[in-house]
Amino acid sequence: MRPAPSASRTAARQGLLACEVCALVSRAPPPGCDARCPRCAAALHSRKPASLARTWAFLIAAMLLYVPANILPIMDTSSLFGTERNTILSGIAFLWTSGSWVLAALVFFASIVVPLAKMLALTLLATSVQMRTAWQPRTRTRLYRVIEFSGRWSMLDIYVVTMLVALVQINTLASIHAGPGAAAFGAVVVLTMFAAASFDPRLIWDTQGEQA
Repeated sequence: MRPAPSASRTAARQGLLACEVCALVSRAPPPGCDARCPRCAAALHSRKPASLARTWAFLIAAMLLYVPANILPIMDTSSLFGTERNTILSGIAFLWTSGSWVLAALVFFASIVVPLAKMLALTLLATSVQMRTAWQPRTRTRLYRVIEFSGRWSMLDIYVVTMLVALVQINTLASIHAGPGAAAFGAVVVLTMFAAASFDPRLIWDTQGEQA
């Protein structure tokens, strides 16, 4: 029978440290000595330094920018017929009413649902670690892996917005300029990627070791 997670031996308990650069596992030096990887000389830590603080900082910044990213115009279109300012939501509505339902659904999913879901999932993980809860560590670890995997495709949101800019043009003679919403949206994507990279999933299992 496989032992329970709380009874498992961890690398930290065995005095082992894994290098975040080259992944070499080495024994921790005596107290007071500088912990460096013997292979690549990178600094070694049992946990990412200030992981929760940095995760919360990036996450709160992304949340604050998420609203203007969807409300402020992402482009200003100027043509012979006048000037029009378009947001992500107005672009989705335009695609839906024009009959491009699949494309409208894709833009809605990639530009609104995915960033919001990532922020909510990271909030759940950071809050659970902050409160030192032992609830479903395997489930939370899988959730982090999904977030980390989706981070590789985060720039898809930017590509979708770029495609949206091209499709909502009124005229081929129109002049299109990026609006403040585009900068806010790009910042949300980058900040959520930084928040996921700053979070240390090993913190999820620390409470299991405390119960051993």
